[in-house]
Amino acid sequence: MGLELNSSRVYSAGRTLTKLRGNSEMEIFNNGTHSCHVFRDLVTGKEAVQANQFLIIDEEHSALIDPGGDMTYSRLFVEICNLTSVKGLDYIIASHQDPDIVASLNKWLSGTEAKIVVPELWERFIPHFTRPGKSDNRVIAMPDKGTNLSLGSIQLKALPAHFLHSEGNFQFYDPVSKILFSGDMGANLGPQSDLGKEVKKLSDIMPYMNGFHKRYMCSNKAGRFWVNMVRQLDINLIVPQHGRALSGKAIPEFLSYIENLQCGLDLLTQDDYQLP
Repeated sequence: MGLELNSSRVYSAGRTLTKLRGNSEMEIFNNGTHSCHVFRDLVTGKEAVQANQFLIIDEEHSALIDPGGDMTYSRLFVEICNLTSVKGLDYIIASHQDPDIVASLNKWLSGTEAKIVVPELWERFIPHFTRPGKSDNRVIAMPDKGTNLSLGSIQLKALPAHFLHSEGNFQFYDPVSKILFSGDMGANLGPQSDLGKEVKKLSDIMPYMNGFHKRYMCSNKAGRFWVNMVRQLDINLIVPQHGRALSGKAIPEFLSYIENLQCGLDLLTQDDYQLP
């Protein structure tokens, strides 16, 4: 069974609880002291590309990953208030600089006391999202090699995923839930009605992901390096920024797909560089 809407499920040994609380928030892990939540449909219709936002709570500590743009802010703020203290957020984390990742940053700087965690490469761009001085002493820059972020009793791993697709790009691995928050890697832009269902077989979403990855991922070289790193992790779930989560055999299938994918620079020819 997948993560069906309007359902709840407990895995053996209390490993995972999946439960839909409202129209937008789904709890994808809970062991009593540590939980992970995804918000899937804060933007609907044709206004913008569907995007997921993520909240990790460890006891009294919490981190919000890729909070999105202005259209998500008000609804996301309210949803988080149902789960934890928004003012008490430890981190607002941005995997890269795209507007669907972090365009709402100015409002989060005002509405919380959280530290803003961004790739070192994009640190100097953060002031463009807000007024001068507002981000002073609020920014933590992730070095290119990655880092560990202390969140309550855990170390949240910020993993380098450069050129997949952004030049300075990170993903986040939660060692308790064993969830990889993979950003644009694994994005699948299928029907909105399927968002609550886990992908168990990669072929089910290939029509919704293949073209995206060929265009937005930089090269097979970057993909292979990423796969070599990720295969060292124990992963129960890959949750991308767009679309459905991957679980079970879809995870090794996806890694093999990326390992062999010709994309981006691999596909360019002189025909792509012609005077108009």
